[in-house]
Amino acid sequence: MKNETKGLFKRKNNHKEEDRINKFNAISKPTNILLNGLFAILAALCIVPFLFVVIISLTSEESLQLNGYKFWPEEWSLEAYKYIFTSGSNILNAYGVTIVVTIVGTLLGLIIMTTYAYALSRKSFAYKKFFTKLIFIPMLFSGGIVASYLVVTRFLNLKNNILALILPICVSSFHIIILRTFFKTTVPDAIIESAKIDGASELVLFLKIVLPISLPAITTIALFLTLGFWNDWFNAMLYIDKNSLIPLQYLLIKIETSIEFLTNNSASLGTTAVEQAAKIPRDTVRMAIVVISTLPIILAYPFFQKYFVSGLTVGAVKE
Repeated sequence: MKNETKGLFKRKNNHKEEDRINKFNAISKPTNILLNGLFAILAALCIVPFLFVVIISLTSEESLQLNGYKFWPEEWSLEAYKYIFTSGSNILNAYGVTIVVTIVGTLLGLIIMTTYAYALSRKSFAYKKFFTKLIFIPMLFSGGIVASYLVVTRFLNLKNNILALILPICVSSFHIIILRTFFKTTVPDAIIESAKIDGASELVLFLKIVLPISLPAITTIALFLTLGFWNDWFNAMLYIDKNSLIPLQYLLIKIETSIEFLTNNSASLGTTAVEQAAKIPRDTVRMAIVVISTLPIILAYPFFQKYFVSGLTVGAVKE
C-alpha cells in the first residue's frame, strides 16, 4: 500500500513537472502572431530586393532612364537578356563549364576533406598530431599569388586546363577542422565500437555509419563549396585563356567590363561607337547579370536545406 502511494505521489509530481515545462515552453497567441509577423518582415527584406532586381532587368532601358526604378515599370523588355545572350559570348558554354566545375569540385572536395577529417578524429590514428599541424599551416601562412601561379602553371602544368578551376579551392583547412570537430563530438563511440565488434572495416564504418550520422555537417560544407565554385572568377582570370573554358562569372564580368569601356570611351572611338554605346542597355544589363549569376544557386538552395532538416535526426542514440 505504501509503495502504491509513493508511486502515485511520484507520478503526480512528474505530471506537475511536465506541466511546468510545457507552460514555460508554450507561446501565447499574441506572441505567436507577433513572431510570425516579425519573421514575415525579415523574409520580405530578403526576398523583395532580389525581386526588384529581376523587375529592373525586365524593364526597358528608355523607361528606366525616364521614370527611374519602379516595381511596376512603364514598359517591359527582354533587351538586357537578348544583349547578353547575343553579344558574341557563348553564355551557354560558360554555364556548362561552371556546372561541371561546381559538381566535380564539390564532390572531390567532400571526398578529400571528409576522409582527411575522419582520420584526424580517430584516437588510434598514429600520425594525427603531424597531419593536424599540417592543415594549420595554410591557415597561418600563404605562399601568395605568385607562388600559387607558378605551382599551377609550371609545376602542375594546368594552364588552360579545367582542373585549374577546381584544385586551387577544392580543399580548405577551415572546413577540415569543422568536419574533424563534428566527427569527434557527434559520432558516438558506442556505435563505432559495436560496428567493429560486428566485423566492420574502417571503410564500411566510414561509409555506412559515420557519413549518415554526419550528414548536417557534410551538407554545410557542400553548400560552402558549391557557393565558392559557382562564384569563382579569379582563378579563371589567372589560368584560363581559352574561350571554351571560361566560367560564367568571369564571362559576365568581361561583358560588364566591355560595356563600361564602350560607354566611357565611345566619344574617342568614333561615331559608330557612339551609336552602339547609345543602344546598349547598361543599367538593365547589370541587373540581368545579377539574375543570371544568382538564380541557379537560389533554386539549388532548397535541395541543401532539405538535407539540413532530414540530417538532424539521423543517427540518434537512444539511452
